[in-house]
Order: sequence, then structure tokens, then C-alpha cells
Amino acid sequence: MAKVLVFIDNPGPALKKASLELLTIARSLGEPAVAFNGELHDDVAAAVGEYGAQALYVPSTADLDDYLVGPKASYLAAAVQASGATVVLTENSAEGREIAGRLGIKLGAGVITDVVAVDPDGTAHKSVLAGSYMTTAKATTPVSVLTVKANSITPEPAATGTAPQPVTVELPETATASSARVTARNEKAASGRPDLSEARIVVAGGRGVDGNFGPLEELADVLGAAIGASRAATDAGWIGHDAQVGQTGKTVSPQLYISAGISGAIQQKAGMQTAKVIVAVNKDAESPIFEIADFGVVGDLFKVLPQATEELKKRRG
Repeated sequence: MAKVLVFIDNPGPALKKASLELLTIARSLGEPAVAFNGELHDDVAAAVGEYGAQALYVPSTADLDDYLVGPKASYLAAAVQASGATVVLTENSAEGREIAGRLGIKLGAGVITDVVAVDPDGTAHKSVLAGSYMTTAKATTPVSVLTVKANSITPEPAATGTAPQPVTVELPETATASSARVTARNEKAASGRPDLSEARIVVAGGRGVDGNFGPLEELADVLGAAIGASRAATDAGWIGHDAQVGQTGKTVSPQLYISAGISGAIQQKAGMQTAKVIVAVNKDAESPIFEIADFGVVGDLFKVLPQATEELKKRRG
């Protein structure tokens, strides 16, 4: 049976949904193990076992987050050697993809990014060419590294849980010697909304919001959704760049994506085209977003969204 290593990076007091998805996929491929970085809370350790991990690896140093991604890739390479893994799964975040690339170089492993599904034989399904096509790919190297988009599957616990004890993985002395160190961090104020990368519902605005995200935020709060934005909106300073969805922003794959005032240029499509259901609101009936939308509303978002918000409130009593 193949051994599959899931990299879980700094999750806090509870595992993120994206990590539970990776563990669920890992069980379909073989025997799961976890390479963990961060404070190992009791609830996190319990969840790792509940989702079937047979082994749990932790780094010999607790300061990996004080550096950029280089030392994390070195740790993950050492964990692959310790576990004998032939498949490595990571999140499809910007950092996850960079770690995957560095790991591929260290191990001579095939790397497949933007994965949305994995067959039991390791064949990956992914979006390419800015989300225009879906393809299948399979690495022919002894080790393969896959970065998987959040919301690709429904996480499910294992039929029988485990209780793996942490095993320390020694990092080579050179792992941090020449790595860039993080000197300061500014914590982002909590919005109370879900993380954009793994939200099940995203409400996104573009140039058409004209600087006013109020109607989008009200709808998002009713739906329990995250707020996203096009590059035009973030470049204009209407919202932070961490909300940008697109080829040069974040890639999302929610169950529902509501696009308001976004034309749907190829750069935007690349970041959200794998959403299960896309609803577009735009005054321009010829807008490219309607080509990929499941439902389209030709209208003024400042009239359409408040009506939708009020109707949802009524239906929820």
C-alpha cells in the first residue's frame, strides 16, 4: 500500500477544513501520515487520528515560522525520507505551491499543482491555461507532490480512528543557515468571515462596485460567505490585496461563487472557474462572466444584491 504524507502547516487550535480534505484524499490513495508544523494542540492531534493518520511527524525545531518557506521544504523532504512516502499532499496556497516546487527539486519528484481531484491510482485532475481546460496528469517519478485546491471534496473521518504519537524529524543543520528570516509580522484584524481560500461561499466584487463593498458584505454576512475581489478593485485600494481572486491572486473553488460587478476577464476566471455554482450580476449583458455563469442577472448590483439579502433574511425568519 502506498504511503501518503500530508503536510499540515500551522493550523492553530483546530484543523482547517482544507487539511481534513487532504487527509480524506490521502486515505483513498493509501496509508496516510502527517508532517505537522505548528503548536500541536490536543484537539489537532485528535483530529489527525480521527481522519486516519497512521503516523505523525513534527520538526526538531519549533521556529520554522520564523523563516520563509525554504526550511519548511527541507523539513518536508526529511519527513518524506522518514515516512517512506511516495505521495505528498499540500494545500494549493501560494506558499503551499512554493514549498511543493522546492520539495520537487530536493527529491527529484514530479509536482502537480491546482489539483481538484485525485484518483486512487494517483492520477490528478487539474485546471490549466487559466482555468480554460480540465486535464489529467500523473507523475512518473518515485515520489509525486500534489497541491490540492480547497473545497475539492467533502471531508470524512476514517471508519476507525487512530492515535499516532509524534515522531521528531531532525532537520539538517543547513536548513536555516542561509534562509531569509521573518523580522516582523502585522496581524490582520479578524473579520468574522471564513478564510477566502477555503470558504464554501464567496461573494466577490469588481470595478462595478465603484468602491462600495457594503451591499456585498451584507449579503456575505447573511450567507456566511467570504469576500473576494477582482484585481481592478484591489489595485484601486477599495479592498486589501489579500481578497484578490485571479491568476495573480488567490485561487478559490467554493460551492457557490457570486460575482458582482466583475467583467470576467481571463485573469479573474483563472481564480474561480472551478466553483461548483457561479452566479453573476452585471449591468453589461455582453460581459464575459456570463459565458461561464450558471445563473446570470443583468442588472445593477446596488439594486439586485440588497433585494437578495432581504429575501434571504425573510426566508430564514
